[in-house]
Amino acid sequence: MTGNHKDKSITRRRALAVTGGTVAAGGLAVAGYQAAFADTATTTAEEATTASASASESSGCMTLMSSVTEGPYYLDGALVRKDITEGKSGVPLTLRLTVVDATDGCTPVKGAAVEIWHCDAWGYYSGYTTANPGGSAPAESEDGSTADDNTYLRGYQIAGANGVVKFETIFPGWYTPRTCHIHVKVHTGGQKEDGTYEGGKVNHTGQLFFDDSIAEEIFTLEPYSKHSGSYTTLDDDMVYDGGGASSGLLTLKAVRKKDPSKGYKGFLTVAVDPDAENTGAGSGGGGGTPPGDAPSGAPGGTPSASASSYGVRP
Repeated sequence: MTGNHKDKSITRRRALAVTGGTVAAGGLAVAGYQAAFADTATTTAEEATTASASASESSGCMTLMSSVTEGPYYLDGALVRKDITEGKSGVPLTLRLTVVDATDGCTPVKGAAVEIWHCDAWGYYSGYTTANPGGSAPAESEDGSTADDNTYLRGYQIAGANGVVKFETIFPGWYTPRTCHIHVKVHTGGQKEDGTYEGGKVNHTGQLFFDDSIAEEIFTLEPYSKHSGSYTTLDDDMVYDGGGASSGLLTLKAVRKKDPSKGYKGFLTVAVDPDAENTGAGSGGGGGTPPGDAPSGAPGGTPSASASSYGVRP
């Protein structure tokens, strides 16, 4: 079923993507807008507890979900950084992902590089800022931010000994015909170089998803409400297969239950096979390749001229 969001702005089209192979989920609550981006929210003790909990779920994480398409808006050269917002406005989202080895008792994967990318509140991706997100939305240039049109809402984080990475971003918007989502890749074997991540291989490509009731409430807020049109729910999405956490559905906890504008925390554990390789380019597993995985007027997998220095995969 599709929810019709009239007079509701959605400036977020790309959301960090986490792959299949997700096996355990949980949430953490914090107080206040600043806490949503606080660096001290996670203690060593909490991380150790997470790693222990992941190991106890070994029977579940041994089953990996199929990889899904990376979509047409992937760009090489994303920066290694925790905060990927670059001033883009939206509801704060702190994303905490734990990468574990599904072939070795769900032990944390130290050094795994997790890469995410997603649209802004109106459905625009960096590198593709003229692609029409569907419905009615202001031009991306009208958001008033100083974000770099080639790099916003894209980034890497490299896991420590506990397999944990954290990102500070915003709740993604939507674009036709997709539900709200974040893309994700898990890399191993490479290294940080010149501010990005080089070498190694992609072990998994997937997408993260959001509960419909939470997404629809957020889309009534500014700046999302300036994007009106038909929003695709999880049941009608062409990629999400209804498997809950194992299919990438995030567990979300509001910073303030009575005020969703203050932000959310999302948590998920991702089980991968470090010996496997799946870039997601041209792959249609886990729900099939979306027809373009793009809104009408999309550039057909070609980035804007200003993004030509960032290689794009078909």
